[in-house]
Amino acid sequence: MSLSPNVRWKSVLASADAFSQALRERDKRVNSFLEIDAALRSAGGTSDSGPLAGLPIAVKDNIAVRGFQLTCGSKILSSHVSPYDATVVARLAAAGAVPVGKTNLDEFGMGSSTDNSAGGSTNNPWDLDRVAGGSSGGSAAAVAAGLVPLALGTDTGGSVRQPAAFCGVYGLKPTYGSLSRYGLVAYASSLEVAGLLSYDIDLIRAAYRIAAGEDVMDQTSVGVPQGELLPPAAVRRVAFLGGELGLDASTAAAYRAMRELVESQGVTVDEVELETADYVVPAYYTIATAEASANLARFNGIRYGERPVFAENPEELVRSARGAGFGSEVKLRILLGTYVLRSGFQEQYYQRAQRIRTAIRHELGKLYETFDLIMLPTFPTVAFHHGERELDAFQQKVADRFTTMANLAALPALSIPAGIYDGLPVGIQAMGPAFSEERLLSFAELLAKDLPPARPPAYGTPLCDELADASGGRS
Repeated sequence: MSLSPNVRWKSVLASADAFSQALRERDKRVNSFLEIDAALRSAGGTSDSGPLAGLPIAVKDNIAVRGFQLTCGSKILSSHVSPYDATVVARLAAAGAVPVGKTNLDEFGMGSSTDNSAGGSTNNPWDLDRVAGGSSGGSAAAVAAGLVPLALGTDTGGSVRQPAAFCGVYGLKPTYGSLSRYGLVAYASSLEVAGLLSYDIDLIRAAYRIAAGEDVMDQTSVGVPQGELLPPAAVRRVAFLGGELGLDASTAAAYRAMRELVESQGVTVDEVELETADYVVPAYYTIATAEASANLARFNGIRYGERPVFAENPEELVRSARGAGFGSEVKLRILLGTYVLRSGFQEQYYQRAQRIRTAIRHELGKLYETFDLIMLPTFPTVAFHHGERELDAFQQKVADRFTTMANLAALPALSIPAGIYDGLPVGIQAMGPAFSEERLLSFAELLAKDLPPARPPAYGTPLCDELADASGGRS
């Protein structure tokens, strides 16, 4: 596969010093990266002739890249360096991609803003006073600011799609198991997946095909069925949500406009209402916090995590390490998860949430007997300002109601740039049945003919083109 961005990006990687310096300079106001590889020592890029040869990629800092830090945006892992590559990174690197840095995130992937990071907040390239979304805000901002053409993120309850919507890029959350989770620092193991962000649908498609497939290092991974290489014409009937959805004016307008655009393509559109919609967020946060409580127990200052200088006994050591190393949002979720897993409470909370999860999967499965895709808002609002001026921490969790159902049901979903409203991008997501990634990407490609994604005015020129211009010509 020949990808047009490759040639331009490969030419700038030929000069590592100039590229890394330009990357740092452009990222100063955005703060999308926690670490930039000055020498491009490249834990990847092992192929000079692969389909992604010479393509710089950014990797969220809860995904392992050999020789790079792996902090998860947390003080407790501030000095940790990964000794190995995550499978998704290794597969992309084998195709020629070059990891150039690690991107910022909400601590351990817990948040909707990338404000909950020991590495500071990431700013939205469309408006630096607003959040980039979370928890993969650094990856989304790096793509939107033209720093890299492709970035890896993780999606536990919308953490790829929501920042993609806020920053005006495509964000793919694949079917659970289609991309290996080996090398992802676990937050909620039954929910989280690696995801891809880019302005270029062809690039997402290529990266997904390269990275997808069963991995002996990950028992949750599966082989991707062949035969889902469906053309755009395969989407004949699409569902939109009816009723009052609680959207702000910009998102509501974008949702209406997306429906009109889909109808204009000759696709049959119907409204549906989800009976399980009111239970999605409570079920998600019950399950996610329970799994977080178990997964983060390993970070105790003994084997993993920063150890306090002095402690009287092991109990004090663990208490001190976790108290100083974890931020407030992580502590809150660990406490909630520990509570719902307590003896006597599992049936009341955790097991009930799992039954609701099954009901959600059954309802969506029934819908896919009639519809090829379901179109939903990615988030009820456009990117909000830093500091919880519009949405406090609780409201941000409630606003995950449109994204978390894909994670609970293990289904693929793609956030699609749906236009600019009052100077800010809006994203609308398409959610499909299991292993329908190709269908989602082809459908987004069809819509992009009439609604192409826009770039932020301050970062309208990708870094590869800016450096080519500075050197006196394009490759």
